[in-house]
This record gives sequence, structure tokens and C-alpha cells, in this order.
Amino acid sequence: MAKKIIDIRGVSKSFGGKTVLKDINLFINQGEFLTLLGPSGCGKTTLLRMIAGFLQPDEGSILLDGKELGDTPPHLRPLNTVFQRYALFPHLDVYDNIAFGLKLKGVPEDEIEKRVRKVLKLVVMSDYEDRDVETLSGGQQQRIAIARAIVNQPKVLLLDEPLAALDLKMRKDMQIELKEMHRKLGITFIYVTHDQEEALTLSDTIVVMNEGRIQQIGTPIDIYNEPVNAFVADFIGESNILNGTMIRDRRVSFIGHDFDCVDEGFGENTPVDVVVRPEDIYFTTEAAKTQFTATVKSCIFKGVHYEMFVDTDTGNELMIQDYDPYPVGSTVQLYIDPDDIQVMKKERTTNALEATVSGEGSIELLGGTFECNTAGYTAGDKVRVEIPFDAVDLQDDCDAGELTGEIHFILYKGDHYHLTVKIDGGGALYVDTNDIWDKGDLVGVKIPKKKIRIVGAL
Repeated sequence: MAKKIIDIRGVSKSFGGKTVLKDINLFINQGEFLTLLGPSGCGKTTLLRMIAGFLQPDEGSILLDGKELGDTPPHLRPLNTVFQRYALFPHLDVYDNIAFGLKLKGVPEDEIEKRVRKVLKLVVMSDYEDRDVETLSGGQQQRIAIARAIVNQPKVLLLDEPLAALDLKMRKDMQIELKEMHRKLGITFIYVTHDQEEALTLSDTIVVMNEGRIQQIGTPIDIYNEPVNAFVADFIGESNILNGTMIRDRRVSFIGHDFDCVDEGFGENTPVDVVVRPEDIYFTTEAAKTQFTATVKSCIFKGVHYEMFVDTDTGNELMIQDYDPYPVGSTVQLYIDPDDIQVMKKERTTNALEATVSGEGSIELLGGTFECNTAGYTAGDKVRVEIPFDAVDLQDDCDAGELTGEIHFILYKGDHYHLTVKIDGGGALYVDTNDIWDKGDLVGVKIPKKKIRIVGAL
């Protein structure tokens, strides 16, 4: 049975009134290679720095071997950190860089030499002990940074995007070396990255994070094949993410067709999200196997496979990856196996928001004033309102709407885009649109009066 080495309980952290981590609960087993994965700003590095002791949580606790770390300073924790910027001492050679921490601890010189030579062999740098670190390549400097960390024999090695500064080939080579180091050392690795492929390659366990919360914890295979929501499906690898309806157990409808699947427990005629990976859509010439047809729009060679975009017979766009190319403009017959259809519960089906009635026929919502049917309510009443995704109208001119915001997240759903718009001053709106926007675009927000519906008092 795996032994728990780190236990993170209810950890939250804010900076300047902005919540960076919210109620993080996570345990890490001894000897595990665990990766914190997510986009920039999701809180993964903040969590790593709290484990290291460089930051303290506002709420919650972090335990190591069952003992709360509390105010234990970084240098007294049996942990070592490898940073993206290698932080080597330019005035010391390779040997002295690695030996630095051991000398501070007063380790005998013969023991220092034994340990340094051992780790130099482990990182394949045995002949470099006398070299000036500034003469080393980026990959070599990273090896020395790792050697300096592991020479102290930490219980846990923390790695904060350690390969980000390397070129692609060197990064892939170092991934293999890190995996082998982990196997040989047998200690716990906690690794931070925003690179999905890196996480899938290295990890025993992946923790997917977004906006300060854990979205999913699982093995690389679980995360890839069984994403729990649209964010995870979109962030991990290429995906076709589509609106669907769960007809009944093991039967789902999407892209205008009904399919057998293996999922159960969603109810009947329930809106769902459906994920199909591009490599799981198959071409066929057999009429009996054909589930739908499509027209090939593009076909690009990607080295290992061809990537094709097709328009289905019901007007949805799909990405397909296959070893064989199909000509642009050709009509193809396609099918999807039940095991390759992943059904997910929808996180939301409409914008559900809190508002305040500001007067007859108007409400205050997300810091703006909107016209709305307020019959039965008086000024000052707190109400819950619903707004359909497709009712929100985005404008290029920020001054053209009742609100202003920024495009924060874009999810393509086969025949439209589902956007998350962060509203200035706080809050968010979710928008379905056929218009093409870029992440970071500033927009004005308009919502027609008839599209805002008060559903009850708060």
C-alpha cells in the first residue's frame, strides 16, 4: 500500500484581494511522480512554493509525514527545489555548485566528494566537475541544478517548469533523463508545467488546475481518456468537444446522429458534453459500419499522421487524425466506436446570476444596469436571473455595451464557439457565438431585455 508523504488540506491563498488558490485538498504518495498541470496563472507554482515554504497559506495546512509544516522555514524542510532559472553560482565551478549545500551543513569532505561524484554520474556529467558553469549549455546547466538539489538527499524534489528554457529536442531528451532519474532515486517528484505532453510523458499522477482549483486528479491515461469536464478535455491533447443529449443509458445524440456509448447514470434526454479524440474517428467503406458522412475541408501532414478537418452531413466541423490522407473535397464515411465516446456532465446550461432590482423594469447585474421585466419585485430586492448563452451580444467597441469585459477562455463546439468573458469589476458571462474572437480581446457586452429572466428571489 502506498504511503502518503505530503497531505495538503483546505489550502487557500490570495494576493492583493485576488484568490489564487481556493480550498486545495491533495495528497501525494511516497516515491510518486506527481505533476501540477495548468495554464499560466492557475496557481500551480504558488502551491509548489507553499510546499517548499517560500509562501504561507492563508487557510489550511500542509503536512509532511503526518507532521504539519506550519512555519518551518524552507531550509529546515527535507525538500529541494529546481527552478526554471537554474540559479547556479557563476563564481563556482560545477563541483562546488553541487557541493555548496553539503558544505553549509558541515558534511565531511570525503562524504561530499563521494556524494558529488555519485550525482554527477546520475546526471551524466561525470567529466565536468572542474568546468565553469557559464561555459555549459542550457541542458547541462539544468542537469547541474538537478544534481545540486538531489545531492542533499531530499525526501521530495520540487521542480518548477525546469525544462521550459530548453529547445524542443533538448526538452524531450531531458524528459527521458528525468524519468530515469526518478526511477533510480525512488524519491517523490512534484513537477510544475503547463506542457500537456510533458505531463503525460513524465507523470504517475497528474493534477489538472484552473483558476486556483483542482479540476481533475488521475493517471495520464485517466486524464486523457476520461476527462471530467470540457476544460480538461480541451487542455489535455486535441479534442472534438460537442454539445449532446444523453437519450438514455448507453445511448447519446450529438452532431445530429444517435450513437451507442458506454456511459450510464446521466438520466434521460439530459444535455451533456461529448468528447471524441481526433484519432478515435474512423474511416470506412462499409455501408453497414457507416454512422455519418462528411466532406474533407483540409488535410495536413503532421509527421506521424495526417490531420484533417471535415464538415459532417449535419454541418458540424470535426478534427480527424489518421495515417492515411483523404483528398480535400472528397466525401467520406465515418464511424465512432462506443468505447471512444466520452460523455461528461455539463457544468452549466445557462448563465445563472445574482442581481438587484434597481427600479421598475431594471436590474443591477455584474456592475451594469439592464432593462428587465421586474413585475412582482420592488427596488432593492435580490433576485436570481438566467440568461441564455446565445443571448449575450459581444461588441468590438467596449463603450457599446452595458458592461465591458475580456475574452478569457474559448472552446470550439463543432458549430459554434463557447466563450468565457471575464467582466471588469468581477464575475463572468458564458457566451455562445459564431463570431471569431481571440483570447484577451476586450469587448462590450449587451443583453436584450427580453433575454433576461428573473427566476426567483434570493
